[in-house]
Amino acid sequence: MQDPHSVPQPGAVVFRSHKAGSDWPFLTLMGGLGGSYVLLIVSMLAADIAFTSPSHFVAALQKPEIQFAIRLTLISCTISAILSVWVATPLGYLLSRFHFPGRWLINTAIDVPIVLPPLVIGLSLLILFHLPLGGTNLEMWFQQRAGFPVTYGQPAVILAQFAVACAFAVQTMRVTFDQIDPRAEQVALTLGCRRSQAFLQVVLPQAWRGLIAAFTIAWARSLGEFGPILVFAGATRMRTEVLSTTVFLELSVGQLEAAVAVSLLMVLAAMFVLGIVRLLGAEVRQ
Repeated sequence: MQDPHSVPQPGAVVFRSHKAGSDWPFLTLMGGLGGSYVLLIVSMLAADIAFTSPSHFVAALQKPEIQFAIRLTLISCTISAILSVWVATPLGYLLSRFHFPGRWLINTAIDVPIVLPPLVIGLSLLILFHLPLGGTNLEMWFQQRAGFPVTYGQPAVILAQFAVACAFAVQTMRVTFDQIDPRAEQVALTLGCRRSQAFLQVVLPQAWRGLIAAFTIAWARSLGEFGPILVFAGATRMRTEVLSTTVFLELSVGQLEAAVAVSLLMVLAAMFVLGIVRLLGAEVRQ
């Protein structure tokens, strides 16, 4: 306890007690600024719901083109999310645990798909697969060896989704590994475990929440991807049409009700997927 008769030293900060005022003005300001964005999101969803009707929603879901888009969306988003987690787990681990020359460059490269316009991603993929490589290109190489084309086909849908979604998954997994205490892993190494054993038996079981979060974020991001798919895979009905391009195609032919119905379906799917991961996180915290 400080002596009340002591003299403050030169340069010392002296705190004087004062009566605290009400917190309501501050909380009102903060709530108003943050609530304005929430209100905007809720208002947009309410406008979509008010515009369409259950009959329009059911009629849209009964169209063969939209049913095909739903199936392809579920398949492509799931494959893209699995590939994203498969790549993001080792990459996020290496970026979290090791410091090596060029690490900053890898981090920058991973962030490129996040900040670039989506159309640029699709255009870059298109150029990559048609770039001349010794008298051939990647598109011809895949077609000769795999027996199917990539560009303007369903593989292009998955690759376009993966190119963007994986970047979000890597960032999620890197943060996940950053939050895991490395001491248990170091103990396992000192007890004779190989690095691979320590990773699989010590680190990975602790990262299961991050794995679910990375999968969910990658899936949701793949669901909303449009630009790269439009450029690299096209928007051919009953072939490369997913829900995001369905909205564009329905708008292009003047079917606004169907476009809004598909948009609401995408909102419900995204809310369902994101709700699952939040419920899992709440159960773990309890």
